[in-house]
Amino acid sequence: MEATLSSKNQATIPKAVREYLHLKPGDRFRFFFQPDRAVVILPRIPTSALKGSVPRSSRPVSVEQMDAAIKSGATKRFR
Repeated sequence: MEATLSSKNQATIPKAVREYLHLKPGDRFRFFFQPDRAVVILPRIPTSALKGSVPRSSRPVSVEQMDAAIKSGATKRFR
């Protein structure tokens, strides 16, 4: 697919791309430049859309257990 840059430096995103990315008027997206000169376009996802994406633990975890897990991971990383 391709698009044309207008005299106002604007381009229309092809319908198939808008549908694939679920873009609607007013949505924001980001551009990422890759080393091979490619440009990746990704929609900005509001943090509220991530709610429920990580399953809840069946048992509560204490702060001490979290600290121990963090400490263990940090020591492994810096060995």
